[in-house]
Amino acid sequence: MQKIILIVEDDDALRQMLVMLMQSSGFAVLEARDQPTALAILNAQTVHLALIDWMIPGGSGISLIKQLRKDENLKHIPVIMLTAKTAEDDQVQGFDVGADDYVTKPFSNKQLLVRIKALLRRIYPEDQPRLMINNLAIDEASHRVFIDDQEVELGPTEYKLLSFLMQRAERVFSRDQLIDHIWGNDVYIDDRTVDVHIGRLRKQLEKGGVAKMIQTVRGAGYRLSAQVKE
Repeated sequence: MQKIILIVEDDDALRQMLVMLMQSSGFAVLEARDQPTALAILNAQTVHLALIDWMIPGGSGISLIKQLRKDENLKHIPVIMLTAKTAEDDQVQGFDVGADDYVTKPFSNKQLLVRIKALLRRIYPEDQPRLMINNLAIDEASHRVFIDDQEVELGPTEYKLLSFLMQRAERVFSRDQLIDHIWGNDVYIDDRTVDVHIGRLRKQLEKGGVAKMIQTVRGAGYRLSAQVKE
């Protein structure tokens, strides 16, 4: 199925360049130059992914993403933030409000397309039934895990952790971030609970020799990495 991308960018020349880039890559495109127009489109039409500029009339990219994440009908839409802001604090703010990826201007068209396609594969697993890293695979549609094509039984929380980390491989997540994404904000979970479930996940992956892919980053949190340290 052809994916539909919404481009929210007030720079007319850049927006048109992005429209042509997306169309030439096989995507259908919707476009908006301000927050009210973007919200109207999102509420009226199907959107599979949104490219949102930080600085837009009628609001901001940050406030638009906040509104998306609060709306039950829109919160599932993946978002890539486009911005000239390169400071680490700005990037952290973008991720904290719910952006799935963050691309700074000027950007490589090829790199942007790679990120878009990777994000679409993660969010819409029917187009990529299995996500694989080394000999570890997950089938998002059936919630099954395989090591060397042999199924491995995981508990529901361990599956959520593995799926989350595999979809964001090589990125480090703090315990607080994992709590927010896996358990949500409406229950109290302490850091020790995260450690216990990570420990269970590692134990369940030991049979296939891939437990070392779940790595502890001292003072920062956890990541899943294809680069296994002996």
